Amino acid sequence: MDGFRVVSAGNGNEALSLIAEERPDLVVLDIVMPIMNGFQTLKKIREVSSVPVIFCSSKDEEDDRVMGLNLGADDYIVKPFSLKELVSRIRAVMRRTETDQSSARSQIVLDNDLRIDFYERKITVRGQEVHLRPTEQRLLYELVTHAGQILSYQTLLSRVWGPEYKIEENYVRLYITYLRQKIERNPKNPKYILSERGLGYRFKNIG
Repeated sequence: MDGFRVVSAGNGNEALSLIAEERPDLVVLDIVMPIMNGFQTLKKIREVSSVPVIFCSSKDEEDDRVMGLNLGADDYIVKPFSLKELVSRIRAVMRRTETDQSSARSQIVLDNDLRIDFYERKITVRGQEVHLRPTEQRLLYELVTHAGQILSYQTLLSRVWGPEYKIEENYVRLYITYLRQKIERNPKNPKYILSERGLGYRFKNIG
């Protein structure tokens, strides 16, 4: 398919076996499947792998989307969709797994609470290393490398997710929440990732 080598599984158990054997670059999951549904399958995948996962489902309720993303999916596409859209989303997700390491200032010490090393992909919060998913890593990278600047929803969507996601503002809000939960001492009163009402988000100035 469009230059990709594709292997398919008939249920969640088969998918888990194939992931272990094939080590794919990306997984496309449905939610309604025999034996284990897509949510259950993703939970099992995340126990053993950080492979990018896209949900493709006819379930278009917001709760289903949020649940899928909360469980660790990288994207959620609602049926029906064209093959062209699916390929575009796959390429966008795969681009996001390659965190930009071109910054000359890859190691940043904010204070005693937060240290960031983009080159090594290590985030240390109050002395403990914190794991970020690829999308979270890219979002933090954009915020930190533009510290002090207000980044709009559209700017973050374009730079982190890609132009295919220009109307998905809820993605930005959701992943900002994820980041705050991981790096802020008090996510409800953040000191690093600041909201600019009606405009977007701003990372605190770095001295």
